[in-house]
Amino acid sequence: MDIVLERRGRGPQLVLLPGPGRRDDWAPVSDLLARDHEILVLGDTPDGLSPAADPESLVVHLGLALAGLGLRSPHIAGDSLGGLVALEAAERALVASATALSPAGFAPRPGSRPADLLLRAVRLGASLPGAALERILASPLQDSLRFRTLYGRARPVDAEALVIDPGTGWDTSPARPSDRFTGVLADVPVTLAWGGRDRPAPPEEALRARERLPHVRHMWLPGGGTLPRGCDPEAVAGIIRNTVAAAEGQRFAVGS
Repeated sequence: MDIVLERRGRGPQLVLLPGPGRRDDWAPVSDLLARDHEILVLGDTPDGLSPAADPESLVVHLGLALAGLGLRSPHIAGDSLGGLVALEAAERALVASATALSPAGFAPRPGSRPADLLLRAVRLGASLPGAALERILASPLQDSLRFRTLYGRARPVDAEALVIDPGTGWDTSPARPSDRFTGVLADVPVTLAWGGRDRPAPPEEALRARERLPHVRHMWLPGGGTLPRGCDPEAVAGIIRNTVAAAEGQRFAVGS
């Protein structure tokens, strides 16, 4: 993971890990955070994280990338697969804090979330002829199935934002055991945030995460979909800022 997709802003260093798909969905959040943080958007492809990559391999490459960039214990935030990698980075003490939005890793079985099935369907749809895909995207029913479940409201982004390049889109291969998070997150401030309208990621995932990690902060974003950073960037930026502030407070306390 040595592709720096974006670097700007000043302040505490914050790494953003876009999940598989279009990293542009992070733009509203990164615009807000760049006002008081140095933002680094990282990925192993120009569009974010590769869905075909193993999470454990990604976190190893992340550690190497942080060292190569001269970053020592930055803060980190990610969604979906990026959220899982952020948690793994926190478990390995590579970062000062971690914020995970609807992270992978808490389904009863790896890859069993309805969200995974939906995103795979979107990936497969990218291979359809243009005219057929355009008709599907224009369907009011598809609006409900895609936009409301992913973003929590109808069509907050252009329809073309969900057309995934076959070379960088979601993978359709079976999930691996390493897609499950098994850490304890004992030493780093961590926040897990879930969309309040996260229909394709049922509440059982959030409850499972709370049961496994009762000592970390758990948030519920009313109105958010599977991709909450796309429907309420102010709320997502606020959650990340609060997590960073908690970690910076710990640093100050230790330093004093």
